[in-house]
Order: sequence, then structure tokens, then C-alpha cells
Amino acid sequence: MAQNIYDDNDFFAEYSKLARSVKGLDGAPEWPTLQAMLPTMQGCRVLDLGCGFGWFSRWAAEAGAASVLGIDLSERMLARAAADTDDPVITYDRRDLETIDLPADSFDVAYSSLALHYLADLDRFLTTLHGALATGGSFVFSIEHPIYSAPSKPTFVTDTDGRVSWPLDQYLIEGPRTTDWLMPGVQKHHRTIATYLSSLRHAGFLLEELCEWGPTADEIAEVPEWAVEIERPQFLLVAARRQDL
Repeated sequence: MAQNIYDDNDFFAEYSKLARSVKGLDGAPEWPTLQAMLPTMQGCRVLDLGCGFGWFSRWAAEAGAASVLGIDLSERMLARAAADTDDPVITYDRRDLETIDLPADSFDVAYSSLALHYLADLDRFLTTLHGALATGGSFVFSIEHPIYSAPSKPTFVTDTDGRVSWPLDQYLIEGPRTTDWLMPGVQKHHRTIATYLSSLRHAGFLLEELCEWGPTADEIAEVPEWAVEIERPQFLLVAARRQDL
């Protein structure tokens, strides 16, 4: 089973304070870009992988999805999602994305926000998802940018001219990384951009769009603390489509 840090009392308490936990999609700075990469939800069978508090699941239902299945490993996340959801087209289920099995040709759109970098076996997951999507089905997801995940303990470094750098730790060496985020000992899996794209292709996905997200000048003016994000992209956003192998 994957590490289930989100059911830790202290971690969950801190995570619940984040802007994206309080404001939902409106609190996620990358959401407008990610939303533009999504196909229409009207009449679609939607799969929300790592659904968390259910913000995207509810958005998809409101956008006209015929059905939405939200999957997460965290009991606490799912309890919050269920409590905040009152829509019969949405179903939540507790499953581990590492070992998940999904019925063939069951979904038209799959979505995942900041979950795939927790998976040890990305290839198995992508192969399973490919089979679960209808031919031509869309898979849109975000992950921590591999530049962001490369440091074992992320630390900003400022030089004598006041420029901020983000030291990398063996970027080309892939595998588990233990970092301190909200609490010590959070394990994620570092992969290069090339590995993510190759894994998608080998699983039968066609890449449609790739975005290394960073804030615009207008966004920095509105939220000055985002200025440091221009030193390195925080998120990698990907849109892909299922092809028949």
C-alpha cells in the first residue's frame, strides 16, 4: 500500500489550512491553466484519481458529467468529500492507486491533481488507466514538477546579489525521496520529465499538451509571495489521450 500520510492527524490538520484546502479549485493557482486543458464534461463518465476533498468531482458534476467516481486512499479526505457533496452523480471510493483495478472502457475523462508523484509503480497505473478509458478518452493531470521533487530536502539559497536558486539533488537519479512537507518523513517518487512522457507513450497515450506552470506577472502582483515560483516551475501539467495499442 502507498504511504497514507494524509490520515496522520498532524499532517491532515496542516493540510486542511492550505489555500487549496480552504478555497478549493479557486485556491489552486494552477487550476485555470489545468481547466483549459480539460475536455467538456457534458455527458461524460469522469474518474477523479486522488480526489481529496472532492473539489474537482463536484466541479465536474456541475459542468454536466453523467457520472463521477472519486478515488482516494485517505479515509479522512473521503469523509470530508462525502460531507461536502450532495449530488447523486458523484460516488466516492477508498482505493490504493498503486494496486487499483478498473473495468475496461468505463470512463471518458480521467483527472488527477498532485497524486501521481506518490506512486512507486507508475507504469502499472498508466496501463490500468489506459484500459479503463474509452478509445479517445482524455487523461489530464498535474504533478509536482520534477525540478521541484529532485531536492531531498527543498531549500532556497540566496546569493550575494539577492538571487534565489533551488539546488537540485541528483536530478537524473530517479526513485523515492523523503522530504519535509507539512511534517517530516513524507515520501514521494522522483522521475524526470522524460520518464513521465515515455511512460505515457508506452502505456498507449498520445501527448496533447504539456505545461510547466509558473505565475504570470499579474498573478505575482496579486500574490507577491508567488514571485519565488519564477525561479523554477512548481507544477507540471499534462493532457493526454488514449490511443489503441
